[in-house]
Order: sequence, then C-alpha cells, then structure tokens
Amino acid sequence: MSILAVGAWLKNTVCLLQNDRVLWSSTHGDLSDPVACLALEESVQKMRRLACLSNQPVRAIAHDLHPDFYSTQLALQQARAWQVPAVGVQHHHAHMAAVMAEHQLSGPVLGLALDGVGFGTDGKAWGGELLWVNGAEWRRLGHLTTLALPGGDRAAREPWRMAASALQACGRGAEIVPRWGPVVGENRAQGLHSMLEAELNCPLTSSTGRWFDAAAAALGVSVRQHEEAQAAMALENLASRWLARHPDARPAIPPALVVPAENGLSQLDLRPLWASLLDTPVAEREAAAARFHLGLVDGLARWVQVQAQILSSSRSPWASSPVVCLGDGCFLNRILRDRLAQQLQALGFQVHWPAQKMGDDGLAWGQAWVASHRLSCAADLGKEMTTCV
Repeated sequence: MSILAVGAWLKNTVCLLQNDRVLWSSTHGDLSDPVACLALEESVQKMRRLACLSNQPVRAIAHDLHPDFYSTQLALQQARAWQVPAVGVQHHHAHMAAVMAEHQLSGPVLGLALDGVGFGTDGKAWGGELLWVNGAEWRRLGHLTTLALPGGDRAAREPWRMAASALQACGRGAEIVPRWGPVVGENRAQGLHSMLEAELNCPLTSSTGRWFDAAAAALGVSVRQHEEAQAAMALENLASRWLARHPDARPAIPPALVVPAENGLSQLDLRPLWASLLDTPVAEREAAAARFHLGLVDGLARWVQVQAQILSSSRSPWASSPVVCLGDGCFLNRILRDRLAQQLQALGFQVHWPAQKMGDDGLAWGQAWVASHRLSCAADLGKEMTTCV
C-alpha cells in the first residue's frame, strides 16, 4: 500500500512511501518555473505507475495546506481522478514528521521548525515555530515574535525592508527614513514607513528567515538579495570567521526573551538581540554576527527548556518529551544547528535532525508519514526504511 506526497513550492520533490521504504523523485525546483511544474506532473504519474507495478496502489495523496501552490492543486486534481483521499499537512508539522520518519521516532517530540515561510493553519506566514508532535497529532506551542512584511513577498527579496520592519516593531519607526533614506532613497524609505504605520500590505510573519534578513541588513551585509537565503548565508559567514578566531569567547549578548503564553502560544522575542546590532562599526561586524547567532541559540534552548517544563506539569494535557527535532531550511546554518544541539543535549534532551534532506526537498516524506498515520496504514512504519533514488 502506497502514500504519494507532492511536496510544497520550493525545491519541490515527490516521494512515494511504501511501508518500509521511500522512493524519491529528482528535485524539480521551485514551482514558479513552468518547467518544474511539468516535471512534477511527470513524477506524480511515474510514481503511480511504480505503485501499481508493485501491487501497492496509491491509497492517498498528501500535500501542503497552501491552496495556491501548484503542488496542492495537482494533488487535489489527481485525488479526484484516482478516487483516493487528498490529505493536507501543515508545512512545519510535515518538517517535524520528516525527522521523525527518518529517525524512526514514535513520539511525542518537541520540534523547532525554522524557515523562511510556511502556510499556517490561521492563514498567516509561519516560520519560527515550536511544536509538539505525536504522529498525526500536533500542536503549535509558540513562535518567534512576529514582524510585518512590508510589500508582502517583496520583503523577502529586500532585507532592508525587514530591518525597517524590525525598527517599527521595536517602537523606533521614526528612525526608518534617517537610516534607510540614504541607502534606498528618501521617497522609498518614507513610503515604507507610511505602509508600516498604516499596516497597509504588511502581513505578519513569525519567519526565522526574515529575522536573519533583518539582522543582515542592520549590519550592512545585505540590502537586496538575488538568491534564496543569500543574506542569511552572508551573516553566517561573518559569524563563522569570528568564531574560528575566538572558539571559546562569548560576546556580551542581550537576551532573546521567552514571553509566557498568550492565547495559548508562547513567544521568543528577538527584538532586544536584533536592536543590539544597530550602529555596529564595520570592524566589529563579525563579532556582532556571532553575537546574533549565539543569542538566538541561547534563546531557542531556553524556550524549549521552559516549554518542556510546562508540558511536564500536571495541568498540561500533552505529554512532555525528552526528544527534540530540528527541521527546516534555517538549520542548514551549521552554527545554529550544531550549537543549539549541543546546548539542548547539555540540558538532557535527545536531538535529531535530517541526515538526508534538511529543507523543503525533504518535506514530502513528512507529508506522506503524517498521511499514513491518519489513514492507519503505517503498521510497519517502525521497521527500518530504505531510501531509493
């Protein structure tokens, strides 16, 4: 019996889950490219043929929750044609499930899903999420402090917009034009400030990637980026150089604050940490980039620890867990991943992350794994899985 999963938007990849093995398509690329969409269609049909030849017909098609993704639309279309269920899986739940599937974790686990964007169940752009996951069950426990996306998706291509948004979030919106007018033009900076003040075309996001953009812009590392995560990688490179020269040093770090749950969701407030980067001299940028990374790691570790303690209390209906899964694209940053894993392990947690596919190219495995749990067709999921390319 087979579950087909069609991935999301970026680095789109299809997988076919068949009891004790996973078959992958090649990576199609981002679905903004019509060629990638055609490749996705071909892979879906190829995987169905493989399932039929193995006498394990496709029982369900799993997909992302975003209704506008071509992968979602194709999944719904094929599910109707094949008369099988289409199973929507929230983006960050799927990332945590992919880690659980790869490492054969039965759950429950705590999960940190840190990326650029994923469609949330409230219709908002998530991307800095602390989750509780137990198979098909999951709960959002908290998120990073939200930032506005002035101009929507355009903000992801222009890190200076995220720095302006962070200024606004810190109550320092009056500094947007003086700081950014000389860089991008007075009229553009003033227009952005007006958008933020009026909350016009400024959807909110909890994205970790956008906080990295804001940090890179604050240090003058990136004003605009032409490739995904270009600003974040530049920031990591700066931090890596400083840490290589000062392996045991700890720069003074303003705390990332764990904010108690409001409406059931805790928050990790990065505003004090981010604000410490402003007005950094060029000669001190590497140290400041390291400070941002180390401060983020400290905050995330403390956040997980606090949430685990809350779940351990008798008041919580969700079981606590000594297992933490790290997933999604921001953990391609080795400073973030390795140092956070070390801190969590020192606190007594078991830590797992994907060994094969860290970003969205591994998302389909998690989608299929969740769908298999929902359909109660994963009796053999605990057996060792073989990955086929």
